[in-house]
Amino acid sequence: MSKSRRKTGAPQLDATLRVKQRKPVPHEFVLDALAPLSPRTHPMFGCLAIYVQDKIVLILRNKDKPGQTVDNGVWLATTEENHQSLRRDFPNMRSIKVLGKKVTGWQVLPSDAKDFEEAALRACEFVLAGDPRIGKVPGARRASKPKTKKAAKGHARP
Repeated sequence: MSKSRRKTGAPQLDATLRVKQRKPVPHEFVLDALAPLSPRTHPMFGCLAIYVQDKIVLILRNKDKPGQTVDNGVWLATTEENHQSLRRDFPNMRSIKVLGKKVTGWQVLPSDAKDFEEAALRACEFVLAGDPRIGKVPGARRASKPKTKKAAKGHARP
């Protein structure tokens, strides 16, 4: 008769295995301010994206590596048409530099601005009030087309 090979007790973990620690939520006060809307969060590009219903409204960014801190702060999901009116409310707002374009739909309230927390909380008030200038419904993800070889020009070979 063969012996039963049932394992008992908790599985043993290799002592060299390390559990990856989650990064702290950057600018967590923003999530606290948006709590009445029950926002969802998703990691995105090493940042934390905030969704309210079907819209992405903000991204929280706080990179600490040298040379990567320029766009730290609260990113506003908006469109170019709204920049002028939003700039009246957020004088320190500017386009995201890491995206490589001079002007983008995404704008940042930089964390190194003197009025950062005040501006970020004001942006939260706008989101809470349903201001249409902040928030975008993400486009449907495009399915990648299967790569096919182009048909050879001319006649088919036998």
